[in-house]
Amino acid sequence: MADLIVKAAVKEELDDMNVASDFYDALDDEVEELLEDAARRAEENDRKTVQPRDL
Repeated sequence: MADLIVKAAVKEELDDMNVASDFYDALDDEVEELLEDAARRAEENDRKTVQPRDL
């Protein structure tokens, strides 16, 4: 799957913190899992639209 996060945005959000290079891959994996779970919940509720409540 393509990268789901924008490294520059993550770095900006974390202000003065240093970010390890492998952090981005781990964060991307977490986001991917979150999206898969949300899609599964929407499908279980007979919807094709993922909504905030699916998070």
